[in-house]
Amino acid sequence: MVTFVNRFVGLFSIDMGVDLGTANTLVCVQGEGIVLNEPSVVAVRRGTNEVLRDGQAVGLAAKEMLGKTPGTIEAVRPMKDGVIADFEITENMLRYFIRKVHNRSWGVKPRLVIAVPAGINKVETRAVTNSAERAGARKVYLIKEPLAAAIGVGLPITEPTGCMIVDIGGGTTEVAVISLAGIVNDRSVKVAGDEMDEAIIDHMKKNYNLMIGVQSAERIKIQIGSAYPLRKEMTMDVKGRDLSRGLPNRVVVTSEEIREALSEPIDEIVSAIKATLEVTPPELAADIVDMGITMAGGGALLRGLDRVIAEETGLPVRVAKDPLCAVARGTGVLLEQIEVLKDLLSTSEEL
Repeated sequence: MVTFVNRFVGLFSIDMGVDLGTANTLVCVQGEGIVLNEPSVVAVRRGTNEVLRDGQAVGLAAKEMLGKTPGTIEAVRPMKDGVIADFEITENMLRYFIRKVHNRSWGVKPRLVIAVPAGINKVETRAVTNSAERAGARKVYLIKEPLAAAIGVGLPITEPTGCMIVDIGGGTTEVAVISLAGIVNDRSVKVAGDEMDEAIIDHMKKNYNLMIGVQSAERIKIQIGSAYPLRKEMTMDVKGRDLSRGLPNRVVVTSEEIREALSEPIDEIVSAIKATLEVTPPELAADIVDMGITMAGGGALLRGLDRVIAEETGLPVRVAKDPLCAVARGTGVLLEQIEVLKDLLSTSEEL
Protein backbone atom coordinates (compact mmCIF):
# COMPACT_ATOMS: atom_id res chain seq x y z
CA MET A 1 0.00 0.00 0.00
CA VAL A 2 2.82 2.41 0.92
CA THR A 3 4.61 1.69 -2.37
CA PHE A 4 1.39 2.37 -4.31
CA VAL A 5 0.87 5.68 -2.49
CA ASN A 6 4.48 6.69 -3.18
CA ARG A 7 4.09 5.93 -6.87
CA PHE A 8 0.78 7.80 -7.04
CA VAL A 9 2.28 10.85 -5.30
CA GLY A 10 5.26 10.64 -7.63
CA LEU A 11 2.98 11.28 -10.60
CA PHE A 12 2.41 14.81 -9.31
CA SER A 13 5.95 15.75 -8.29
CA ILE A 14 9.34 16.02 -9.94
CA ASP A 15 11.86 14.26 -7.72
CA MET A 16 15.39 15.64 -7.90
CA GLY A 17 18.96 14.66 -7.17
CA VAL A 18 21.09 17.57 -5.98
CA ASP A 19 24.85 18.01 -5.92
CA LEU A 20 24.95 20.93 -3.48
CA GLY A 21 28.54 21.96 -4.07
CA THR A 22 30.72 24.76 -2.76
CA ALA A 23 31.31 26.11 -6.27
CA ASN A 24 28.35 24.77 -8.29
CA THR A 25 24.94 23.25 -7.69
CA LEU A 26 23.71 20.62 -10.14
CA VAL A 27 20.20 19.19 -10.26
CA CYS A 28 19.29 15.89 -11.88
CA VAL A 29 15.69 14.89 -12.63
CA GLN A 30 14.63 11.28 -12.95
CA GLY A 31 14.27 10.34 -16.61
CA GLU A 32 15.67 13.69 -17.84
CA GLY A 33 19.26 13.78 -16.58
CA ILE A 34 20.97 16.97 -15.43
CA VAL A 35 18.63 19.90 -15.95
CA LEU A 36 20.44 22.61 -13.96
CA ASN A 37 24.11 23.48 -13.46
CA GLU A 38 24.68 26.87 -11.87
CA PRO A 39 27.21 28.49 -9.51
CA SER A 40 26.41 28.30 -5.80
CA VAL A 41 26.30 32.09 -5.52
CA VAL A 42 23.58 34.45 -4.28
CA ALA A 43 23.43 38.26 -4.54
CA VAL A 44 22.03 39.92 -1.41
CA ARG A 45 21.69 43.40 0.02
CA ARG A 46 24.79 44.02 2.12
CA GLY A 47 24.22 43.44 5.82
CA THR A 48 21.06 41.40 5.21
CA ASN A 49 20.01 38.04 3.76
CA GLU A 50 17.57 39.70 1.37
CA VAL A 51 18.06 38.22 -2.10
CA LEU A 52 17.94 40.75 -4.94
CA ARG A 53 15.40 40.91 -7.77
CA ASP A 54 12.77 38.80 -6.07
CA GLY A 55 15.18 35.87 -5.87
CA GLN A 56 16.41 36.11 -9.46
CA ALA A 57 20.00 37.07 -8.56
CA VAL A 58 21.02 33.49 -7.89
CA GLY A 59 23.42 31.18 -9.67
CA LEU A 60 25.01 32.37 -12.90
CA ALA A 61 23.49 35.85 -12.66
CA ALA A 62 24.95 36.27 -9.16
CA LYS A 63 28.39 34.87 -10.09
CA GLU A 64 28.73 37.52 -12.76
CA MET A 65 28.45 40.06 -9.94
CA LEU A 66 31.37 38.63 -7.88
CA GLY A 67 33.88 41.38 -7.23
CA LYS A 68 31.84 43.89 -9.24
CA THR A 69 29.05 44.94 -6.88
CA PRO A 70 28.42 48.43 -5.46
CA GLY A 71 28.56 49.02 -1.73
CA THR A 72 24.91 48.11 -1.14
CA ILE A 73 25.10 44.69 -2.82
CA GLU A 74 27.13 41.61 -1.95
CA ALA A 75 27.56 38.42 -3.98
CA VAL A 76 28.11 35.57 -1.52
CA ARG A 77 28.77 31.84 -1.65
CA PRO A 78 26.70 30.31 1.16
CA MET A 79 28.53 26.96 0.98
CA LYS A 80 32.06 26.64 2.38
CA ASP A 81 34.22 23.50 2.38
CA GLY A 82 31.24 21.46 1.19
CA VAL A 83 28.94 22.44 4.08
CA ILE A 84 26.49 25.25 4.78
CA ALA A 85 28.12 28.44 6.00
CA ASP A 86 24.95 30.57 5.84
CA PHE A 87 21.70 28.68 6.47
CA GLU A 88 19.21 31.34 5.39
CA ILE A 89 20.96 32.19 2.12
CA THR A 90 21.43 28.48 1.32
CA GLU A 91 17.71 27.97 1.88
CA ASN A 92 16.90 30.86 -0.48
CA MET A 93 19.28 29.47 -3.09
CA LEU A 94 17.79 25.96 -2.87
CA ARG A 95 14.27 27.34 -3.05
CA TYR A 96 15.15 29.22 -6.24
CA PHE A 97 16.71 26.14 -7.88
CA ILE A 98 13.81 23.88 -6.84
CA ARG A 99 11.25 26.31 -8.26
CA LYS A 100 13.26 26.72 -11.45
CA VAL A 101 13.19 22.96 -12.04
CA HIS A 102 9.84 22.13 -10.41
CA ASN A 103 8.07 24.94 -12.27
CA ARG A 104 4.57 24.21 -11.08
CA SER A 105 2.31 26.27 -8.88
CA TRP A 106 0.37 23.10 -8.08
CA GLY A 107 1.17 19.50 -7.27
CA VAL A 108 3.13 17.69 -4.60
CA LYS A 109 6.45 18.93 -3.30
CA PRO A 110 9.46 17.00 -4.68
CA ARG A 111 11.63 14.43 -2.96
CA LEU A 112 15.31 15.36 -2.92
CA VAL A 113 18.42 13.18 -2.86
CA ILE A 114 21.28 15.48 -1.77
CA ALA A 115 24.95 14.56 -1.90
CA VAL A 116 26.99 15.65 1.13
CA PRO A 117 30.71 15.30 1.99
CA ALA A 118 31.57 12.04 3.75
CA GLY A 119 33.31 13.91 6.56
CA ILE A 120 30.51 16.21 7.73
CA ASN A 121 29.02 15.78 11.20
CA LYS A 122 25.43 15.28 12.39
CA VAL A 123 24.84 18.98 13.01
CA GLU A 124 25.92 19.81 9.46
CA THR A 125 23.84 17.02 7.89
CA ARG A 126 20.78 18.15 9.86
CA ALA A 127 21.38 21.71 8.63
CA VAL A 128 21.33 20.49 5.00
CA THR A 129 18.13 18.53 5.61
CA ASN A 130 16.35 21.39 7.41
CA SER A 131 17.35 23.92 4.73
CA ALA A 132 16.07 21.64 1.95
CA GLU A 133 12.77 20.98 3.74
CA ARG A 134 12.18 24.69 4.36
CA ALA A 135 13.10 25.36 0.72
CA GLY A 136 10.20 23.17 -0.44
CA ALA A 137 11.24 19.49 -0.34
CA ARG A 138 8.66 16.88 0.67
CA LYS A 139 11.27 14.34 1.73
CA VAL A 140 15.05 14.66 1.92
CA TYR A 141 17.51 11.80 1.51
CA LEU A 142 21.26 12.24 1.97
CA ILE A 143 24.00 10.32 0.17
CA LYS A 144 27.73 10.59 0.78
CA GLU A 145 29.47 12.29 -2.14
CA PRO A 146 32.05 9.53 -2.79
CA LEU A 147 29.24 6.97 -3.12
CA ALA A 148 27.23 9.24 -5.41
CA ALA A 149 30.33 9.95 -7.53
CA ALA A 150 31.19 6.24 -7.76
CA ILE A 151 27.64 5.43 -8.86
CA GLY A 152 27.71 8.32 -11.34
CA VAL A 153 30.89 7.09 -13.05
CA GLY A 154 29.65 3.49 -13.19
CA LEU A 155 31.91 1.77 -10.66
CA PRO A 156 30.65 -1.66 -9.46
CA ILE A 157 30.11 -0.49 -5.88
CA THR A 158 27.69 -3.29 -4.89
CA GLU A 159 30.14 -6.06 -5.75
CA PRO A 160 32.77 -7.54 -3.38
CA THR A 161 35.48 -5.61 -5.21
CA GLY A 162 37.56 -2.68 -4.05
CA CYS A 163 36.93 0.58 -5.96
CA MET A 164 38.71 3.85 -5.30
CA ILE A 165 37.16 7.20 -6.12
CA VAL A 166 38.76 10.65 -5.80
CA ASP A 167 36.20 13.46 -6.06
CA ILE A 168 37.84 16.91 -6.25
CA GLY A 169 35.19 19.57 -5.90
CA GLY A 170 35.29 23.27 -5.11
CA GLY A 171 35.63 23.10 -1.33
CA THR A 172 36.65 19.53 -0.51
CA THR A 173 38.44 16.53 -1.96
CA GLU A 174 36.75 13.25 -1.09
CA VAL A 175 38.85 10.09 -1.28
CA ALA A 176 37.16 6.75 -0.63
CA VAL A 177 37.60 3.00 -1.02
CA ILE A 178 34.22 1.35 -1.63
CA SER A 179 33.13 -2.29 -1.55
CA LEU A 180 29.77 -4.05 -1.16
CA ALA A 181 27.85 -0.74 -1.33
CA GLY A 182 29.72 0.76 1.61
CA ILE A 183 32.68 3.02 2.28
CA VAL A 184 35.51 0.91 3.73
CA ASN A 185 37.71 3.90 4.48
CA ASP A 186 37.73 7.47 3.36
CA ARG A 187 39.39 10.83 3.83
CA SER A 188 37.89 14.28 3.32
CA VAL A 189 40.27 17.23 3.06
CA LYS A 190 39.35 20.89 2.71
CA VAL A 191 41.72 21.35 -0.22
CA ALA A 192 40.23 21.50 -3.71
CA GLY A 193 39.41 23.97 -6.48
CA ASP A 194 38.96 26.98 -4.20
CA GLU A 195 42.38 26.47 -2.61
CA MET A 196 43.93 26.26 -6.08
CA ASP A 197 42.34 29.61 -6.94
CA GLU A 198 43.65 31.13 -3.71
CA ALA A 199 47.14 29.79 -4.47
CA ILE A 200 47.05 31.61 -7.83
CA ILE A 201 45.84 34.83 -6.19
CA ASP A 202 48.71 34.63 -3.66
CA HIS A 203 51.21 33.97 -6.45
CA MET A 204 50.11 37.04 -8.41
CA LYS A 205 50.27 39.18 -5.28
CA LYS A 206 53.74 38.01 -4.20
CA ASN A 207 55.43 37.86 -7.59
CA TYR A 208 53.75 40.69 -9.51
CA ASN A 209 52.29 42.88 -6.77
CA LEU A 210 49.03 42.42 -8.67
CA MET A 211 45.67 41.91 -7.00
CA ILE A 212 43.24 39.73 -8.97
CA GLY A 213 39.79 38.39 -8.16
CA VAL A 214 38.55 34.85 -7.71
CA GLN A 215 37.02 34.70 -11.19
CA SER A 216 40.33 35.80 -12.77
CA ALA A 217 42.20 33.15 -10.79
CA GLU A 218 39.72 30.50 -11.95
CA ARG A 219 40.22 31.55 -15.59
CA ILE A 220 44.00 31.27 -15.20
CA LYS A 221 43.62 27.79 -13.68
CA ILE A 222 41.36 26.63 -16.51
CA GLN A 223 43.33 28.19 -19.38
CA ILE A 224 46.97 27.51 -18.44
CA GLY A 225 46.90 25.64 -15.12
CA SER A 226 48.54 22.21 -14.91
CA ALA A 227 49.93 19.71 -12.44
CA TYR A 228 52.47 18.10 -14.80
CA PRO A 229 54.86 19.67 -17.36
CA LEU A 230 53.13 20.35 -20.67
CA ARG A 231 54.42 19.43 -24.10
CA LYS A 232 54.00 23.05 -25.07
CA GLU A 233 53.99 25.54 -22.23
CA MET A 234 51.55 28.46 -22.43
CA THR A 235 51.30 32.12 -21.47
CA MET A 236 48.38 34.33 -20.57
CA ASP A 237 47.69 38.05 -20.14
CA VAL A 238 46.41 38.75 -16.63
CA LYS A 239 44.79 42.03 -15.63
CA GLY A 240 44.28 43.34 -12.13
CA ARG A 241 45.15 46.18 -9.75
CA ASP A 242 48.78 47.12 -9.07
CA LEU A 243 49.09 47.18 -5.28
CA SER A 244 51.94 49.70 -5.21
CA ARG A 245 50.34 52.28 -7.52
CA GLY A 246 46.70 51.45 -7.01
CA LEU A 247 46.12 51.50 -10.76
CA PRO A 248 44.96 48.84 -13.23
CA ASN A 249 47.82 46.84 -14.74
CA ARG A 250 48.49 43.93 -17.06
CA VAL A 251 51.19 41.21 -16.81
CA VAL A 252 52.03 38.04 -18.70
CA VAL A 253 52.23 34.78 -16.71
CA THR A 254 53.44 31.34 -17.80
CA SER A 255 52.01 27.89 -17.24
CA GLU A 256 55.27 26.87 -15.50
CA GLU A 257 54.84 29.44 -12.73
CA ILE A 258 51.15 28.65 -12.28
CA ARG A 259 52.08 24.96 -11.97
CA GLU A 260 54.54 25.90 -9.23
CA ALA A 261 51.85 27.96 -7.49
CA LEU A 262 49.48 24.97 -7.56
CA SER A 263 52.05 22.50 -6.21
CA GLU A 264 51.08 22.89 -2.53
CA PRO A 265 47.35 22.10 -2.83
CA ILE A 266 48.16 19.30 -5.29
CA ASP A 267 50.64 17.79 -2.81
CA GLU A 268 47.93 17.81 -0.12
CA ILE A 269 45.50 15.99 -2.40
CA VAL A 270 48.13 13.37 -3.27
CA SER A 271 48.92 12.93 0.44
CA ALA A 272 45.22 12.30 1.19
CA ILE A 273 45.12 9.61 -1.50
CA LYS A 274 48.25 7.93 -0.15
CA ALA A 275 46.94 8.07 3.43
CA THR A 276 43.71 6.36 2.33
CA LEU A 277 45.60 3.64 0.47
CA GLU A 278 47.84 2.99 3.49
CA VAL A 279 44.88 1.85 5.63
CA THR A 280 43.10 -0.10 2.89
CA PRO A 281 42.76 -3.85 3.64
CA PRO A 282 45.17 -5.98 1.56
CA GLU A 283 42.51 -7.79 -0.48
CA LEU A 284 40.87 -4.53 -1.49
CA ALA A 285 44.28 -2.99 -2.21
CA ALA A 286 44.90 -5.87 -4.60
CA ASP A 287 41.65 -5.04 -6.41
CA ILE A 288 42.68 -1.39 -6.71
CA VAL A 289 45.97 -2.44 -8.33
CA ASP A 290 43.86 -3.93 -11.13
CA MET A 291 41.01 -1.40 -11.24
CA GLY A 292 43.05 1.70 -10.51
CA ILE A 293 41.84 5.06 -9.23
CA THR A 294 38.90 6.93 -10.78
CA MET A 295 38.85 10.73 -10.59
CA ALA A 296 35.69 12.85 -10.57
CA GLY A 297 34.75 16.44 -9.80
CA GLY A 298 35.76 19.65 -11.55
CA GLY A 299 39.28 19.50 -10.08
CA ALA A 300 39.93 16.28 -12.02
CA LEU A 301 40.03 18.42 -15.18
CA LEU A 302 43.30 20.09 -14.17
CA ARG A 303 45.83 19.16 -16.85
CA GLY A 304 48.19 16.37 -15.82
CA LEU A 305 46.75 15.80 -12.34
CA ASP A 306 45.92 12.19 -13.20
CA ARG A 307 49.51 11.66 -14.34
CA VAL A 308 50.93 13.10 -11.11
CA ILE A 309 48.71 10.82 -9.01
CA ALA A 310 49.64 7.80 -11.15
CA GLU A 311 53.37 8.47 -10.69
CA GLU A 312 53.03 9.09 -6.95
CA THR A 313 50.94 5.97 -6.25
CA GLY A 314 52.15 3.60 -8.96
CA LEU A 315 48.52 2.85 -9.86
CA PRO A 316 46.55 3.36 -13.07
CA VAL A 317 44.43 6.52 -12.91
CA ARG A 318 41.53 7.49 -15.15
CA VAL A 319 39.46 10.66 -15.29
CA ALA A 320 35.74 9.95 -15.51
CA LYS A 321 33.82 11.11 -18.54
CA ASP A 322 32.30 14.51 -17.73
CA PRO A 323 33.72 14.42 -14.16
CA LEU A 324 32.00 17.65 -13.09
CA CYS A 325 28.59 15.95 -13.35
CA ALA A 326 29.52 12.61 -11.74
CA VAL A 327 27.94 13.26 -8.32
CA ALA A 328 24.74 14.69 -9.84
CA ARG A 329 24.46 11.70 -12.20
CA GLY A 330 24.85 9.41 -9.20
CA THR A 331 21.94 11.07 -7.39
CA GLY A 332 19.88 10.57 -10.55
CA VAL A 333 20.63 6.83 -10.55
CA LEU A 334 19.63 6.69 -6.88
CA LEU A 335 16.28 8.31 -7.70
CA GLU A 336 15.61 5.69 -10.36
CA GLN A 337 16.59 2.80 -8.07
CA ILE A 338 15.64 4.26 -4.70
CA GLU A 339 13.99 1.04 -3.47
CA VAL A 340 17.00 -1.08 -4.44
CA LEU A 341 19.68 1.32 -3.18
CA LYS A 342 17.80 2.80 -0.21
CA ASP A 343 20.37 1.37 2.26
CA LEU A 344 22.88 3.89 0.90
CA LEU A 345 20.64 6.80 1.90
CA SER A 346 19.92 8.46 5.22
CA THR A 347 16.94 10.63 6.20
CA SER A 348 16.22 13.26 8.84
CA GLU A 349 14.67 10.61 11.09
CA GLU A 350 18.01 8.79 11.22
CA LEU A 351 20.16 11.83 12.05
